[in-house]
Amino acid sequence: MGKSYNGTVEYSGEDGCLFGKVVGMKSLLSYEGDSVHELERNFQNAIDEYLEDCMQRNVEPEYPYKGTFNVKISPELHRNIAVYAIEHGKSLNAVVEEAIGNMVR
Repeated sequence: MGKSYNGTVEYSGEDGCLFGKVVGMKSLLSYEGDSVHELERNFQNAIDEYLEDCMQRNVEPEYPYKGTFNVKISPELHRNIAVYAIEHGKSLNAVVEEAIGNMVR
């Protein structure tokens, strides 16, 4: 179930352990472990417990990266990409998604 969730990994020299938190959501889910294996297991447990708690409280869990976000660009770039989309028979969203996809593949 944790496939749609990502987390950080940090090391505490003071405590001699690894720790992290789930990123991309408002709720704070943290975990720790003395080894990478234990950290991964506790990461998965934190997510499983969070989803179970949401189910028991009958609330929709947060899922990071829902696929929508706002981006501020210059008016000139906005116009250029809108014209490009029209000329290529695509929606503005499709063109932006394609451009981002080409950048991060």
